[in-house]
Amino acid sequence: MIRARFRIVLPADIWVADVSTSFPDATLRLLTGVPRGDHALELGEIRAENPGVVADAIRNHPDISNYEAVFADDRRAIGQYEAVEQGLYEFLWASSLPPEFPVVVEDGEMEFDLTATRDQFDAFGAVLDDSGREYDLLTVVHTEDDGDLLTERQQEFLRGAQRLGYFEVPRECTLAELATELGVDKSTASETIRRGTARVVAQYLFGRD
Repeated sequence: MIRARFRIVLPADIWVADVSTSFPDATLRLLTGVPRGDHALELGEIRAENPGVVADAIRNHPDISNYEAVFADDRRAIGQYEAVEQGLYEFLWASSLPPEFPVVVEDGEMEFDLTATRDQFDAFGAVLDDSGREYDLLTVVHTEDDGDLLTERQQEFLRGAQRLGYFEVPRECTLAELATELGVDKSTASETIRRGTARVVAQYLFGRD
């Protein structure tokens, strides 16, 4: 299996590209999305200094309808809404791969993870190349068999750590902040990340037993 992370420049006519370029310091996270006929039902999160302003821009966008606020505070807002276009998913559907959530959009660029066989990965790359989209392959990890390198919990914690900048130098978040985001205590966050990181390093350096 192959686990990879991509960054793609979105077409300007997709609503999330329009909103994110209007608020380049905001992070838009698509938590889940379900196609329904000619539109998609989505649950999205906003992380920004003034998330309410960004939420209003989404609510008032001509491609968005039925926006319903689910959660809001000074730094985050979560809303459920319907998007009348599905351009965000079309290249994933063309490659016969389901999207992996969350999908993150910042300043017109989308980042997402992909888990696939070698054949699926090659087919996905071919679809991307044929689309003419500008993209970067950020990370790729190969595993020797179909077993899971990480537990689901380790994957969740490591993805959260990477997303929040815990592995950056200098770090963009503390262990305490990461633990709060994950909803656990510091010791649990530290131990789970340590074990998951050890597995990834061992896979990269030595392969799996």
